[in-house]
Amino acid sequence: MLIAGVDEVGRGPLIGDVVTAAVILDPQQPIAGLNDSKKLSEKKRELLFDEIINKAICYAVGRASVAEIDELNILHATMLAMQRAVSGLAIQPEMALIDGNRCPELSVPARAVVGGDGLEACISAASIVAKVTRDREMLLLDKKYPDYAIAQHKGYPTKLHLERIELHGVTPEHRRSFKPVKRILALSE
Repeated sequence: MLIAGVDEVGRGPLIGDVVTAAVILDPQQPIAGLNDSKKLSEKKRELLFDEIINKAICYAVGRASVAEIDELNILHATMLAMQRAVSGLAIQPEMALIDGNRCPELSVPARAVVGGDGLEACISAASIVAKVTRDREMLLLDKKYPDYAIAQHKGYPTKLHLERIELHGVTPEHRRSFKPVKRILALSE
């Protein structure tokens, strides 16, 4: 049975898209060391990312933009991004395993797996693909907006990030519907 693992990265940050991935692993080419991307070092994630890309039957990345996040809310935007990842697969799976406690509406049967990124290899692989993809995008944003130290905090609401937003203002890539950004925008009006 072809099973796609699906996971997201970037629900909590104040900047950038929410990124999801769907991965169908090849049982004939197992990948050692798969785990929840948050439990792996950056170096290990990068190595596993390359191995997943090379060995998976197929994979796809989905996303929802900052505008979609602000319009829909982060939960609905995440579900939309997951739908896009699954529909972007070159081969449609017979089942999708979704990390978390709810499933987006998909064209294939789906099951939510709480803590799935540490339990199911295909979800772990999706977690890694989504995390590496988004982290690389954060490095590009860091180059575009060097005053915000995005490479250090990856967009999460750290003290440093909040200080930089207060000092330099809100960029077009910041999520205006998120409370810390909303608060800073209100102060500048």
